[in-house]
Amino acid sequence: MSAENNNDSRPKQNRPHKQPGGSQRPAQQQRGPEKPGLRTRQAAAKILGAVIDRKTSLDGMLDHEHGNPAYRELSDADRALVRAILNSALRHLPRIQTAIGSMLQTPLPEGARALDHVLVVAAAQILYLDVPDHSAVDLAVEQAQADPRNRRFANLINAVLRRLSREKDAILESVRTVPAMPDWFFDRLVKRYGREQANQIAEAQLTPAAIDVTVKSDPQGWAEKLSGTVLPTGSVRLAEFSGSIPSLAGFSDGEWWVQDAAASIPARLFGPLAGKSVVDLCAAPGGKTAQLILAGAEVTALDQSASRLRRLKGNLERLGLEATTKEINMADFQPEELFDAALLDAPCSSTGTTRRHPDVLFTKGPEDIEKLALLQERLLRHALTVVKPGGIVVFSNCSLDPREGEEVVDRVIGAGEAYERVPVLARDWQGLEDAITPLGEVRTTPSMFPLDPPFAGGLDGFYAAVIRRKYAWKS
Repeated sequence: MSAENNNDSRPKQNRPHKQPGGSQRPAQQQRGPEKPGLRTRQAAAKILGAVIDRKTSLDGMLDHEHGNPAYRELSDADRALVRAILNSALRHLPRIQTAIGSMLQTPLPEGARALDHVLVVAAAQILYLDVPDHSAVDLAVEQAQADPRNRRFANLINAVLRRLSREKDAILESVRTVPAMPDWFFDRLVKRYGREQANQIAEAQLTPAAIDVTVKSDPQGWAEKLSGTVLPTGSVRLAEFSGSIPSLAGFSDGEWWVQDAAASIPARLFGPLAGKSVVDLCAAPGGKTAQLILAGAEVTALDQSASRLRRLKGNLERLGLEATTKEINMADFQPEELFDAALLDAPCSSTGTTRRHPDVLFTKGPEDIEKLALLQERLLRHALTVVKPGGIVVFSNCSLDPREGEEVVDRVIGAGEAYERVPVLARDWQGLEDAITPLGEVRTTPSMFPLDPPFAGGLDGFYAAVIRRKYAWKS
């Protein structure tokens, strides 16, 4: 477990530290004032441990009102640093762990999870963030000294991190080919997309997501006002800017809303909707609902969460749009009159959103994908009962895994006696032709857009299919 080739005469981590003159330091030595930045790194390590070891959502822990207590106690500037550390650590975690492992003769003890998190937090700063290396090393050692579980490993931490700092360029090159995602998910991508595209997807998720907005009208005009670019989806991708989203032109006037370009696709698959009745079955936060309203539909929006439904209503109010809303689990929804169309943006593993949610691949696993796929199948079958004969359902989610997309639709359609696919035509999606599958479904990946200007930022992974109900069931 000692650091290899560290050329350091310091005692190994399992030997007691000696004071000058040879006397052993007392176990409870009086510590000096707390070093600036220590609590920030401690908070980052605690939250990283919660994500990796307890599968806790990162968004919840970084909530300013209800998040992790250690995070809430920090200043705004320190919170921003915690977020930067965690995003970098999670995006690059397999590479960071490989780099740390190369510094050790033997693996860390099985129970040394807190030690591992301290090393990862510091290594993320050294390898991927603009933080002075000496500060990252010093504060990691200080973390170890302040934690009885890690105190005996302080010298090991010091040796490993100093070597990472000295050999940074060579180490980054050596881990460059390590897929930047967990093995379980990368293997699934290889099976579905092939190794070359799987590698492209893994690399693309290292690029933080750009900000895309959906506009009520005149995308080109708003692109000019916001210094953005019109994407093939009709969304406007913003250039980097300082300040807050609400401070931008048009926000307070309700002229646009933030929505990833891929997430805007499903609501555009219905065709003409003027005067038609449409139900959005999992509607909050309301971006797709707003699209349906603007297309001329009479929209009913459902969500089982009261808080999420309030958020949807608030978003629609800012946009000056109206819909009928119902707080209900869509699986229990039995309308008095059937709808012309339905949108089911189903709950999923969210593995297509790792550019903005890098914790997803560490809080989910194959068993979650299986459970969610079964849920999606039940919801899709129910969704098809709330539309009229001849009505259509657009089924979508933000998963990259075909178990939650293509395979769900295949099972529901079956022999095609009651339902049929309505193919999406590539000619209608110029610039996104590669996203249209041979069966006429939509499948986007994070690597689908170039990662350099003007489309810098990639695209969320999304799946969507259009299904028509062919006839009424006989009683």
